[in-house]
Amino acid sequence: MSSASSADTSSPEQRAEPDSRPGRLTAAAAVAGVEGLALVAGGLVMLVTSLTDRSGDLTSALMGAATLVALGLIPLVAARGLWLRRSWSRGPAVITQVLALPVAWQLLQADSVMIPAGIALAVLAVTGLVLLASPSTTEALGIKRPGQDSA
Repeated sequence: MSSASSADTSSPEQRAEPDSRPGRLTAAAAVAGVEGLALVAGGLVMLVTSLTDRSGDLTSALMGAATLVALGLIPLVAARGLWLRRSWSRGPAVITQVLALPVAWQLLQADSVMIPAGIALAVLAVTGLVLLASPSTTEALGIKRPGQDSA
């Protein structure tokens, strides 16, 4: 009887373990997802604008739109990987955050309505980096820290 009760207690824990996701990992996935969606949305807006407004260079506008959409797919794939607790997804997510920082800096240097976008992007990038560097995130992704025993 005691072995049956111990099997009952270990079974829910084993079922809960793969499904449990630290809040910081969930938040990191959300940050990457928001950045990816913003890039894709920006690319689609640029595409529609370039197709409806014939005043500029259509080829350049279409290439810019395609580039934004393609760049938006990277953080979206990383966000999905983080959500599913795939260790490979941390690399693209970190690279996305690092690349977002100079973009945010350039937006902050502009004398325009883009300054709030620069602030939002900087906050997202720094938040994303902090979340991705969190020990609970790396542990949930199965990433070993330097000097950590592999046993």
